[in-house]
Amino acid sequence: MLTLPHQSPRDLPYVPGHTALLLVDMQRAWLDPQFDPHLQDAQAEYFLSRTRGQVIPNQQRLLTALRGAGQNVLHTIIESLTQDGRDRSLDHKLSDMHLPKGSYPAGIIDELAAGENEVVLPKTSSGVFNSTNIDYVLRNLEVRHLIVAGIVTDQCVDMAVRDAADRGYLVTLVEDACATYTPARHQACLEAIKGYCWITDTDTVLQRLQEMPA
Repeated sequence: MLTLPHQSPRDLPYVPGHTALLLVDMQRAWLDPQFDPHLQDAQAEYFLSRTRGQVIPNQQRLLTALRGAGQNVLHTIIESLTQDGRDRSLDHKLSDMHLPKGSYPAGIIDELAAGENEVVLPKTSSGVFNSTNIDYVLRNLEVRHLIVAGIVTDQCVDMAVRDAADRGYLVTLVEDACATYTPARHQACLEAIKGYCWITDTDTVLQRLQEMPA
């Protein structure tokens, strides 16, 4: 059974103009079985069920709320800066992970497509703070509160949370808007990173957004 920490010193009111949503790697490449052979395995049933039934709908709710409140939205995608992928990190080369620049599988799924005035950051490492200028962008946007959701919980999402915390952001992890490949992995990650973020659910984040002063 999933358990969440009840209290966190990072549970602070959101501030209008200083709050942003970061959606991590919600791409066709990792959510459509025709592009990721691993999703055709029997073990992928949990991941696909959770992403389709819970994660994507919750992220849609978060997007609607943040956009409605006039707050910034950012998206990360794994995508090479070149067609041949020569710019990839060594780890991605060794992992044979390459999504060419502008390729269809690299794109964000239609349900969560970025708005025309939203930031999309292509990366070639697990950590968005390691292979993009997101820290520079967030500081230019005057972001203090960073709400994080995406896939997978114990890899790219985990790194985004830890790195953001180390750089001075107040991080909210929306656990029911994240997924990894087993419930045990998801829970273990939450336990491991609870010291870096406030872990909560979509309904609570939406309520907090409604409580922000106009």
